[in-house]
Amino acid sequence: MDELCVVGKSIPRPDAWDKVMGKTRYVDDITLPGMAYAAIYYSSLPHAEIKELNIAKALRVPGVLAILRASDIPGKNFIPMIKEDWTFFAKEKVVYPGEPIALIVAESKDAIMDAWEKISVVYEELPAIFDPEESLKPGAPQINPIGNLLSLHKIRTGDLELGFMESDVIIEGVYETDYQEHAYLETQGALAVPGAEGGMTVYGSMQCPFYVLKGVCMILGLPQHKVRIVQTPTGGAFGGKEDMPSLFAGLAALAAWSIKRPVKLTLDRRADIIMTSKRHPSRSYYRLGAKKDGTLMACEARVYLDPGAYATLTPSVLWRCCIHSCGPYRIPHVKVDAYAGATNKVPCGAYRGFGSPQVIFAMERQMDKLAREIAMDPLKLRAMNALRQGDSTVTGQTLPWSVGLEECIQKAAEASRWEEKRSRYPAEDGYKRRGIGCSFLHYGVGLGAAGSRIDVAEAYVQIKPDGGAVFAVGTTDMGQGMQGVLTQIVAEGLGGIAPQQIQMLPVDTMQVGDSGPTVASRATYTSGNAILDACEKIMDEMKKGAALLLKCEPSQVRAGGGKFFQESAPEIFYTFAQVAAECSARHFGLTHTGYFKSPDTSWDSETGQGKAYVAYSFGVQIAEAEVDMQTGEARVLDIWAAHDLGKVVNPKMAQGQIEGGVVQGVGYSLMEFIALDGKGRIQNPSFSNYIIPTSLDAPLVHSEIVESVYPEGPFGVKGFGETPLMGVAACVANAVSDAIGRDVDKIPMLPERLLEKMKG
Repeated sequence: MDELCVVGKSIPRPDAWDKVMGKTRYVDDITLPGMAYAAIYYSSLPHAEIKELNIAKALRVPGVLAILRASDIPGKNFIPMIKEDWTFFAKEKVVYPGEPIALIVAESKDAIMDAWEKISVVYEELPAIFDPEESLKPGAPQINPIGNLLSLHKIRTGDLELGFMESDVIIEGVYETDYQEHAYLETQGALAVPGAEGGMTVYGSMQCPFYVLKGVCMILGLPQHKVRIVQTPTGGAFGGKEDMPSLFAGLAALAAWSIKRPVKLTLDRRADIIMTSKRHPSRSYYRLGAKKDGTLMACEARVYLDPGAYATLTPSVLWRCCIHSCGPYRIPHVKVDAYAGATNKVPCGAYRGFGSPQVIFAMERQMDKLAREIAMDPLKLRAMNALRQGDSTVTGQTLPWSVGLEECIQKAAEASRWEEKRSRYPAEDGYKRRGIGCSFLHYGVGLGAAGSRIDVAEAYVQIKPDGGAVFAVGTTDMGQGMQGVLTQIVAEGLGGIAPQQIQMLPVDTMQVGDSGPTVASRATYTSGNAILDACEKIMDEMKKGAALLLKCEPSQVRAGGGKFFQESAPEIFYTFAQVAAECSARHFGLTHTGYFKSPDTSWDSETGQGKAYVAYSFGVQIAEAEVDMQTGEARVLDIWAAHDLGKVVNPKMAQGQIEGGVVQGVGYSLMEFIALDGKGRIQNPSFSNYIIPTSLDAPLVHSEIVESVYPEGPFGVKGFGETPLMGVAACVANAVSDAIGRDVDKIPMLPERLLEKMKG
C-alpha cells in the first residue's frame, strides 16, 4: 500500500466545534412559521380490545387542531420493515403498553397536555404473555397477526451426539440478560412540512433516511418522488434510531398532511423510554463439551430473544445472534436454535452489538466454567481454541485473511498483567475483593448474507474550481464521527488534500442515493468504498488536466500531498487547486458518483452453513472488578480492550469509540435495569431511576488497537463501531464471579442480586 497522507492520522472532527459551542441545531431547535405540535396518545394495557375511543372532549380544548386515528390514514396503516406486522396506530386492539392509539395535534404543548387528560378509552382486557418461551407453547394467546414465532434461525454442523460422546467434560448453564435502554441524549423527533404541490418533507433525527422515506410514503399513500427526508444532526442513536423514526416521522407527516401546516413531533424522555425499542432480553441454554486438555468438541445452544409485540428488526438481530452464539472458536460439532417469541411488551430492535452481547455473555461464562472444571487458565483455554487465519467458523466459512485475534490476546494479556493478577486475587481476603475476567469476541462486518440485497452504497463527489470538494452519501453521522472519517477517506482518495478543503452535505433522499442502513458497523466500509470509486473517476480527469500543465502523458502523473507531479521530477508540481482550475476551464468532468456492492455471501437457512459475512472484526477484553461483600456493590476498576479493526482511519476517534462502548457495556453489566409491573408497563421511565453510568462509574479504559488489514475495505478498513461494547458484560461477569467465588449468570449484576448470590 502506498504511503497514506491523511488516513491513519488523528484529525479533529469537523463537527466538534459547533457541538461544543452549542451551535448545532437539532430537530427540536427548528421552528417554522405556522408550525403546530403533535404528541402520541398511547395504550396503558398490554393486551386489550379497544371498545371505545372517546375524543370529543379533547377536541373541544382550545388550541387543539385535530386528533388522528387509524381511520384518518390516507395510505396504509403499516410500517414497512422486515415483516408485515407493525402498525402506525392500534386499531381494534392494543398489544403492548405504549402502543400508539391516537395523535393529538395542537397549537401548543400545553393544549396537548390538556387534551391528553380528556381522552378516554374503554378496553376489554385479553390474556397477556410476557415470556418468549411461554409465547411459543401450544395454546398461548396469539399476540402478533403473523403468529407468535417472529423468527427462527439455526446452525447445524458435525455430529453433535458424537461430539459429546468424545468429550471428557460437559458444562451446562442457563443465562439471562435484561433490557438496555438506548439513552441517547437527543430523544426521537421529526418535523414534517407539507409541500405546495402535494408532497411532504420530513426533517428528523435518524439513522436510516431511506427507511423513513418508505414509512412516510406508506402512511400518506404517496410515491417516493413526492417525499423528501432530510436527516438533521442526530444526538446519538446506538441502533435506536434505525426502526423507530419511521413511526414518528410517519405520524408527524400524517399530522402535517391533515392540517396543511408544518408539524413537529418530539418525545420527552418519559415517552421515549416507554414507547421506543430496547436491547432484546434473552434466556439461553448452553451445553459445551471439551477434552481434558481443553480442546472444544461440541456446543449446543438454545437461545430465546424477547422481541416484544412486533417483529421490527428482530429477524436480523436474531440471525446475527445465532451466527455469533459459539464465539470466535473452532468447534467441530454444533447445534444452535435461536427463537423470538412475541410478548405483550414494547417492541425491541437494534442496539449496538445487534444480538451479539447476549450470546457472548452466555458463551464466555461457559468458557470460564470449563476452565475451572479442568483447572486451566481461562485465557489460555480460549487462546488454544481461538480462530486463526485459515480456520473455519462454525458456519463453515474459511477465514483467508484479516484475523488479528492472536495479537489481541497478546496485547490484552500483557497490558493487564493477567497471569500475575489471576494468581494473586484468589488469595486476598477482606470485605472488598477483587477479581479479573476475560472475554473473546468476533463480529461480522456489514449486513452479511441475511442483508446482502441492501448491502450497497452510493457516493457523490464534486470538485469546485478553487480546489474545494463536497461529497454526499446515504449513510449517516449520528454522533459516532462518520463525517470526519469519510472526510479523511475523501481527502486520501483525492491525492491527500487537506480535510479542511472538504464539506460533507446533509443526507437528503432527494440528493443522494440509498446507501443502505447506517448499522452493523458498515458505514465506513461501504460508503468509504463508494467514495473511493467516485474519487478514482475524478482523479482520472484531474490527471489529464495535470498532464497538460506538466506537458506529459496522464499515465506519468502522480498525486500526493495535495499536489500533482511526474514521478521522475517530483520537484516540479501543481497544487490540487491549480489543477482543479485548469480542469474547470477545460470543462473536464469533476463531478462523479461512486458505487459499491459488498462481495457475495451465501447462506443455507436449513443448516446454518455458508459465508455469513465478508470479514470479521475481533477483540479481547479483560476486566478487573471489585465487589463489596457487605453491600453487594460491584465496581469495574479497569478494562483492557484490544480490538482488531483493520486499518484505522482516525486513531483518536477509534480510541473514543472504544472508551464509549466500554462504558456503555459497564452499564449493561451492572446497573441498567428496566422495571416492569405485572402488566408489562415500564416503571422507571426517567434518568432519575433508570441508571446509566456517569464519569464516576467509568473504569480506566486501556485501548489496544490491532490493524489486521482487510483487502476489500477502503485502505484496509473493517467496521468496529459495535465491538467495544459487546464483550464487556461477559468479562465483567467473569471478573465478579472470580471475586466472589460464585457463578453470576444473569445481568445486570445489581447489588441485591449479588448479595443473594453470595448468601446462597
